[in-house]
Amino acid sequence: MKRGKVATGKLNSARIAAGLLAVMVAIAIGTAQARKKKPAGPPPDLPGHIAYLAKQLYGLDIDDAKPITDQIQKLVISHMNAWMADRTPNIVEVRHELDRVFSKLQYPAVAISASFSSPWKNAELIGAGYTLGWSDIWRVNTLVIYENRNGRSREVATTNFVPRTDQHYAVMPPSAVGDFRFLVYGFELGKSHPRLTAVLYSFDGTKLEQQWKTEGLFDGKITVNGDMIVIRYLNEDEFIRATQQGHLPPRHEKSYRVTPQGIQLESEHDIPYQ
Repeated sequence: MKRGKVATGKLNSARIAAGLLAVMVAIAIGTAQARKKKPAGPPPDLPGHIAYLAKQLYGLDIDDAKPITDQIQKLVISHMNAWMADRTPNIVEVRHELDRVFSKLQYPAVAISASFSSPWKNAELIGAGYTLGWSDIWRVNTLVIYENRNGRSREVATTNFVPRTDQHYAVMPPSAVGDFRFLVYGFELGKSHPRLTAVLYSFDGTKLEQQWKTEGLFDGKITVNGDMIVIRYLNEDEFIRATQQGHLPPRHEKSYRVTPQGIQLESEHDIPYQ
């Protein structure tokens, strides 16, 4: 009887040990799998980090995407501030650097760089901007203005123009008090016809302000020549009615002149559909 009890006790101990070993192995496997499933963090390089964040934009609308686009903007501006600090780059160099920063984006994410430069008072103003998109309709804009003096550049203003468009620039004549002025315009896609938005900005060396704005012009087209801005567009309701009746409506044309005091409408008339 004693021998039987001893054998049974040894068998139970072996079973317990085997059970504990199995539990430990299961825990170890589970821990290893959890480690494997843990998402990797962003790559150490800036283009990789931005591409990592941009992938998180897929499927988000523009409002839900804001925390991510804000992170990207912060990274880009921080880098450009450091890159610009001890140099006087031309507009091509600025665009190339922005293109490099976004070089690892993967479709559908895309970034389009844009830049301008203009002498102003005793300095050179340099605009460094980009449009970041992740679908045909979701796009955001960032424009940073740098003041360059004696081979050094510093950030003096930042704006985001309007969402859902791309952005283009045109430097305009200064105001009566010498403020720097420039036009930003862009086109919203994703509908039957592109829609034009244009904003005239004024910069006094400290703050950036909107002086004039026209927004959402159906099939809008714009021409800038010196101090003249010519805008042509369609009235959407007129276009729908006319096409239903088998013909095309006239296009509306407005001509504006940028004066030292502001902007004034010079003429307004209809022209044949073009």
